Parts: sequence; structure tokens; C-alpha cells
Amino acid sequence: MSKDKHVYDDYFSMLKPALASKAEEFEVLGYDKVNKEDIWHFLKIKKWKNPKEGIRIYELVADIMSVKPGDYMNYATVEAFRSPDLLKDLDNEDLQQLLGTHKT
Repeated sequence: MSKDKHVYDDYFSMLKPALASKAEEFEVLGYDKVNKEDIWHFLKIKKWKNPKEGIRIYELVADIMSVKPGDYMNYATVEAFRSPDLLKDLDNEDLQQLLGTHKT
């Protein structure tokens, strides 16, 4: 099994309605940038780190519906800090030009 493939990935298409419902809930609460795939990835990394053999669909749905915005946002914040610094190789002049503050 590849590193990116999770035991529960085969259930993704079956669980799309529950994931969409949870994403809509997040949107209502003001987190409109969170989508089904984000929630799925969060669950794979956090909740389903140690997959359960013989898991039932209703258990996966319950896990999806139990995701709290605060838990997801804590995870997303940590992941953002772990991501590579895409601007690290830019010097001050390049940054100013990128941000539109460069005077010509």
C-alpha cells in the first residue's frame, strides 16, 4: 500500500454525502474554504491514524459528523506551519515586487 493510500479511501465516494453535509455545516459557521477533501484528509491523518479492521459505514459517517470546526482548524493551522516556505528564496526587492510595493 502506498504512503498516500489509506485503508478507508475505497469508501470515499460512498461517504461523499456525509462529507458534503459536514462541509456545508462548516460553511454555515463561517469556514467556507473547507471542502469534502479537506475533511477527508483531516480524518485520515487524525481520527483514522490506526484503521479499524471490519469498520462499518455508519461508524465512518459518525466520525465525519463528529468533526468539530475547532479541531479541524487546529489541525489546519499546524499543517500550514509545516508546509514549505515558498518565499524563503526571495530577497527583499523580490518580495516588494511580488506584494506590489516596489517603486520603479
